[in-house]
Amino acid sequence: MTARIHPLLGAFAILVFLFLLAPLVIIVGASLSDTTYLTFPPQGLTLRWFANIFEISAFRNTAITSFQVAILGTGLSLLIGIPAAYALNRYRVGLPKWLGTLFILPILVPEIVFGFSLLKTITIGLGLPVYPSLIIGHALLVLPYSVRVVGASLASFDFSVEEAAISLGCPPLKTFFTVVLPNIRAGVIAAFILAFITSINDVSISVFLTGPGISTLPIQILAHMEQFFDPTIASVSVLLMLVTVGVMAIVEMTLGLTFLTK
Repeated sequence: MTARIHPLLGAFAILVFLFLLAPLVIIVGASLSDTTYLTFPPQGLTLRWFANIFEISAFRNTAITSFQVAILGTGLSLLIGIPAAYALNRYRVGLPKWLGTLFILPILVPEIVFGFSLLKTITIGLGLPVYPSLIIGHALLVLPYSVRVVGASLASFDFSVEEAAISLGCPPLKTFFTVVLPNIRAGVIAAFILAFITSINDVSISVFLTGPGISTLPIQILAHMEQFFDPTIASVSVLLMLVTVGVMAIVEMTLGLTFLTK
């Protein structure tokens, strides 16, 4: 027998969906407006603001930088996060409990404070150039996602399978790459997606670590808004949303979203 949904519960669910979708609808509508200023509802429809994005060299350059920093920073966080998650799950009895908390500090500390501390230690203290500082900063920012998501996959992994492979003569390192890693690939992919999306949309860390000649797309959006208030900003926001949807669509077509829940 099918349970009936209470009308108030249905109405509340609709209000929640409207609350989540309304900002997206407003941004999309504003990006299509034929006016020279941001407005909603749109007054006329045009795609010229999307074309304007590619005519502004600052947007093109910072978009490339953002993708590079996001990919490299996410890759670096996975190189650190996968072994860390493995150690925390494989040797959880012998390791102190506070060690796991150490890896999630970047999301516990306010991002403004975290960004300023990175500026003081990496850029000023170590004297690193802006580009490597950005990569390191973004890697540290998304490291908790890598450790936590991969760790969740390892928590359901039966390590006796790894021990059996080692007992049959397979070297430990080869066992990790041929036995452990294939079984947690869903967690690795999910961690990469979550970390990549977080990195490419970050503002709080990037605003401290960018410098002359090197900036990210979200920081360039803020700089553009200081001088202009045209729908170009809304158009860039729509493209960023499409990138997120595109990443999820690729995962769905290649692996299926249910694959990430395994």
